[in-house]
Amino acid sequence: MTYYGAKELAASFRTVRKNTIQIAEEIPENKYEFRAAPETRTIAETLAHIAVSPRFQIHILKNKVTDLRQVNFPPLFQEMMAEEAKPRTKDELIALLKTEGENFAALVETLPESVLAERVSTPFGADPAVPTDRSRFEMLLSPKEHEMHHRAQLMVQQRMLGLVPHLTRQMQQRMAQAQAPAGQQPR
Repeated sequence: MTYYGAKELAASFRTVRKNTIQIAEEIPENKYEFRAAPETRTIAETLAHIAVSPRFQIHILKNKVTDLRQVNFPPLFQEMMAEEAKPRTKDELIALLKTEGENFAALVETLPESVLAERVSTPFGADPAVPTDRSRFEMLLSPKEHEMHHRAQLMVQQRMLGLVPHLTRQMQQRMAQAQAPAGQQPR
């Protein structure tokens, strides 16, 4: 019996993307060129990177790649980097996050368990203790994990800009409600 399959993976990815979109909406457009340190992405660049990154998994899934040695990485990454580099307004970036996120989630939720169980050879691991092949399910988790990594960077940037991330505000509200005497609403 499987408790976590394609539908759950798609739903969890949508939740992660929804939170990323909320961050993108809350950061003022005039701060989109902010970068935390030299040689790091700006907020706009990070959002574009997050938006198009699932395309790699879509590519290997649609092309039924079972060995990453079959992937011609340079043109694939050049195409993705060119898409990331396109100048976009805040509204355009948010639309890209929504469209690309839904494209990925809609594809994932249709996958049968047999596809999720397929093995994909990933011969690039430097650590001999790490298996060199993974299930396609595990591979499809990576866009969510990758996005959460970059979303954490965005949340640090929000703090650097003097903003309180929405997830922090929500936790603060829950804590205030839990500490409020019965029948009283926190201020």
